Amino acid sequence: MVEAKDFQFTEGPVWVGDALLFSDIPADTIYRWDPSGRISVFRKPSHNSNGLTLDAQGRLICCEHGSRSVTRTKKDGSVATLASRYAGKPLNSPNDADFFRDGTLYFTDPPYGIRPEQQEQKVQGVYRLWPDSGRLELLLSDFDRPNGIAFSPDYRTLYVADSSSRSHIRSFRVTESGKLLDGKIFATLRDRREGIPDGLKVDRQGNVWSTGPGGIWVFDPEGTHLGTILTPEVPANCAWGGKDGKDLYVTARTGLYRIRTLVGGFLPGQPR
Repeated sequence: MVEAKDFQFTEGPVWVGDALLFSDIPADTIYRWDPSGRISVFRKPSHNSNGLTLDAQGRLICCEHGSRSVTRTKKDGSVATLASRYAGKPLNSPNDADFFRDGTLYFTDPPYGIRPEQQEQKVQGVYRLWPDSGRLELLLSDFDRPNGIAFSPDYRTLYVADSSSRSHIRSFRVTESGKLLDGKIFATLRDRREGIPDGLKVDRQGNVWSTGPGGIWVFDPEGTHLGTILTPEVPANCAWGGKDGKDLYVTARTGLYRIRTLVGGFLPGQPR
């Protein structure tokens, strides 16, 4: 179902309360959509925000291309920078993020939002951030274009998309302390249709829902391809929402789409 259209490039959907927030990167705007169909500007400029999520207190976390940082919006509406540099140099272009059970934030940092000559980090990394202290740890450095990222329901597995010519999702075993081990290719997303693995989410049964060629690809926890939901435009990201968490919202180029599902997923900021 088409919920809104005529945007420039939509990304980063997140359900907040009774509405959906999503980014339009070139428009430098975060929009708010509510179930009545009303669209309003939540924030402009957004510093070319991409991935959005919520912390346990319900505060908005933004991965911003323009500021090359990860920010947190306080309850009074003010915005604080949580991370913008690693080892004394600017981050590339924070893209997407998910919280671990202990409140640390895992995020990807490809170079999509910068020119080649602006890149000062030697790698396109996956980082772990302690939001309150600002401590930042580089966890993975062998990705080409790290992008979508999500934990399994039990937090024992982390999935990370590589949106390069590799066109695959990798999975990692997560220890109790949050370290990543035993990385492997979970699934490769390729066919004749346009699209690459980009944003991804996990449902309540542990299945992985990833954007990919032609639509949303669904995999079971073992990496078996269960099927693909075709979308009118090439999708960039997705998020669970609605009162029961069973609506899947898909940002796809110029439009926002909603797919009613049987399983549903976990809403950001809520306990699993």
